[in-house]
Amino acid sequence: MTLSPELIERKNWSQRLLREREISVFVLLIFTLVVVGAINPAFLAVGNLRDLLMQSVPTIIVACGLTLVIVLGEIDISMGSMMGLLATVMGLLTSPSRVGLSVGVGVVSMLALGAGLGLLNGLLVTVGRMPSIIVTLAMLTIFQGVNLTLMNGQWITDLPPGLRFFGIGTFLGIPISLWTALVVVILSVLLARETPLGRRIYAAGSNPDAARLAGISANRLKIFAFTLTGFLTAVATLVSVPRLSVIESGIGSGFELLVVTCVVVGGTRISGGRGAIIGSVLAALLLGLVRPMLIFLHLGVSATYWEKAVQGVFILAAVLADQLSRRSQGKAESA
Repeated sequence: MTLSPELIERKNWSQRLLREREISVFVLLIFTLVVVGAINPAFLAVGNLRDLLMQSVPTIIVACGLTLVIVLGEIDISMGSMMGLLATVMGLLTSPSRVGLSVGVGVVSMLALGAGLGLLNGLLVTVGRMPSIIVTLAMLTIFQGVNLTLMNGQWITDLPPGLRFFGIGTFLGIPISLWTALVVVILSVLLARETPLGRRIYAAGSNPDAARLAGISANRLKIFAFTLTGFLTAVATLVSVPRLSVIESGIGSGFELLVVTCVVVGGTRISGGRGAIIGSVLAALLLGLVRPMLIFLHLGVSATYWEKAVQGVFILAAVLADQLSRRSQGKAESA
């Protein structure tokens, strides 16, 4: 049977939507904004949209690093407990009633610690030749234990004003956290698309054997990606935690699952080899809408519970879309 040109064009467009996840996520993001805005116009108020963006900032920042980790065929699920530990260390170092170091020293120390913890993850995966899911699950537990020990059931409430600036300060009327996220996204996209390092990362993820024959060290790239993810987790901690005014041991709980969901929904193949920073960013914005959307739809307290269910549905939908994309690509190659 011969297909009409219209049917062929429609089929090609649907296949493109499956392959280029950024397009479908962007369309779904706009559709969600329009529908919820039509039901409750207050949802589209400028102040509310700015708050939504700021809530998505930590996820956007860390997703930029995790995208590269997953493109390389690995995974990191330690970011949530790492964020909690980094927040505690930053608070202890800068709190006047604790160590009392300057804000500059505390921030630099926290950023260095984040990169160091990411480096440790990368070394355990590559040099130790252990599965990344096991390594980062173990590190998640270790970070939690160390964090609880340091906090000893207490809260840090006297954060210095200089530290809070990173969370609530503005530049040209725009929050510092949004500027930070914008810079991270731009640099990450340039790294992935325009540099030899980025091209090597995608080559090693899509075809490890060919990359090895070409002299590309996948282990070095993995160490870099894990280190970058740790550093970006520290950056996300810096611009988000000071907004809370207090630091407690539960900070970052569940954050790792949200970031992984964003990266997968954004089109990064969980088995590696394919993914885009922009897709992860758009997915972070989309998932950031879920809880506020449910609240504006008058679900009240149950919005928090439904949020988890919606995230799970997004993951299943993303995996299904990836499978359909692979099948359509396989049929196209065999035709």
